[in-house]
Amino acid sequence: MQITDRKRVFNGHYKIDELAVRAPNGQAFTREQFIFGNAVAALVFDTARQLYVLTRQFRYGPEQEVLEIAAGMIDPGEGPDATVRREIHEELGYEVDALTPIATVFSTPGASTETIALYYAEVSRQTGPGGGMAGENETIEIVTMDWDALVAEPFQDAKTLVAVQWARLRR
Repeated sequence: MQITDRKRVFNGHYKIDELAVRAPNGQAFTREQFIFGNAVAALVFDTARQLYVLTRQFRYGPEQEVLEIAAGMIDPGEGPDATVRREIHEELGYEVDALTPIATVFSTPGASTETIALYYAEVSRQTGPGGGMAGENETIEIVTMDWDALVAEPFQDAKTLVAVQWARLRR
């Protein structure tokens, strides 16, 4: 496939480009590409309490609350490690003791440019309230789970499923 042209067709909170594409057989067609930026997410384990710490918040895609690992967008000029530490503090109130990269994945490669850098984070000190940033219109509930509850939970969020499966393979 060869992208022969690109045109921005929507420039709001998210952006959408229309791509002109030429297939190897010469056929020309268009596709939309959603420009989201890049994100981080972390499966957080409180080593002092021996509990996993997750978030529950309203998500606009499914239009419902979703139980998931802490996550957020990488700000310009900020690296993924710094972002994940910031997001864990904003959403859960914890300082990170140890950070282990899991993988960087495409969230929806058929239509989106977004990647998510996944991590496993160990924490032991809750120094803030968590719950998200009021200025970002976030209302985040902090949810704790032991190992048995974590692996029994029927998560619907893909990044959370990947991180939990990673943890299962290493236990």
